[in-house]
Amino acid sequence: MGISIWQLLIVLGIVILLFGTKKLRNIGSDLGGAIRGFKKSMSDEDKKDSDPDAIEENAEAKPYEAGTEEKPRDKSHS
Repeated sequence: MGISIWQLLIVLGIVILLFGTKKLRNIGSDLGGAIRGFKKSMSDEDKKDSDPDAIEENAEAKPYEAGTEEKPRDKSHS
């Protein structure tokens, strides 16, 4: 007994009538962009975990930590 093709087409027609094709296209492109971004971040994490050189580079590029170095001077007050 499952869902027939005609039932799916009727539901699709109702969704198009409710939201309009432009809004559905925007939702689809936003969803696609989110999925691409998620996949890219997951592959970047895998590369960082498997590449020991990347770990050393990240350790060298630490941001400023309070109390470890002299604070940068603001040249506008000189």
